[in-house]
Amino acid sequence: MTEFRHDTARLTLRDWREEDWPVFRDVTNTPAVMRWLGGVQDEAGFAAGRARIEAYRAAHGHTFWVVERRADGAFLGFCGLKRSNQPGGPQGMMEVGWRLREDAWGQGYAKEAASAALALAFDRFGADEVIALTVEGNAGSWGLMLRLGMVRRADLDFDSPDFGPENPRIIAYAISREGWTAA
Repeated sequence: MTEFRHDTARLTLRDWREEDWPVFRDVTNTPAVMRWLGGVQDEAGFAAGRARIEAYRAAHGHTFWVVERRADGAFLGFCGLKRSNQPGGPQGMMEVGWRLREDAWGQGYAKEAASAALALAFDRFGADEVIALTVEGNAGSWGLMLRLGMVRRADLDFDSPDFGPENPRIIAYAISREGWTAA
């Protein structure tokens, strides 16, 4: 499989390298970043997450890619595409997702990376619709979904205790190829 790399104005989305994993764990496996994602992961949880990311690439040719800042090569987190596979949720739909280190928040990096991933979903990977999932309390995440032109899809909501046992409702947003083109 050819190595993936996609540049935006300020970012590079690219395949993972072995040396990325310890950095990813250090900068994103924190209480603030993992607040809405089930909490800080132990070694087994982190290894399972890595295996999922690697499996998406092998199975579909896309994954949650590394996000690097082009100006200095700083590792910011990940953003990309997978097939939705949460138990109880919509199965097989193209899903965009992101996770950035806390000091990268509020600078437009997530929107820039997610916009690139959405363009790739429609232009390179042939998606007709792309969803994004979060928990209701994660206003930063669903706020970005709205800024990307996504619309609420309550018909795709489901319960999963994996990300917030006290409030297990996962909410969905979506954008169609037509909606993306019109935006």
